[in-house]
Amino acid sequence: MSDADRVFKALADPSRRQLLDRLFAESGLTLTQLCVGLDMTRQAVTQHLQVLEDANLVAAIMRGREKHHYVNPVPIYQVFERWIRKFEKPRLRALTDFKRELERSGK
Repeated sequence: MSDADRVFKALADPSRRQLLDRLFAESGLTLTQLCVGLDMTRQAVTQHLQVLEDANLVAAIMRGREKHHYVNPVPIYQVFERWIRKFEKPRLRALTDFKRELERSGK
């Protein structure tokens, strides 16, 4: 499985996206902290975190006996660069052309 496939697989699950959102909002959470308020078992959270780590979307750092989790935005940026950016250029060009045409016609 390619790196991009791992990222898409990880992002496909709403529970994993929820974990990423929580880590984005508050970086460095432990497993115990991440489990608070979630309708998932500790084991399920652990499994979702493993998928996120395998996709390099989450990095974990041990501090003593605690594992702290951090979002790694690089894989998402790479997806943006490869899959999204190329689609926005033509649309932006069309909007710019439309604006110029409106300005020329005085409307």
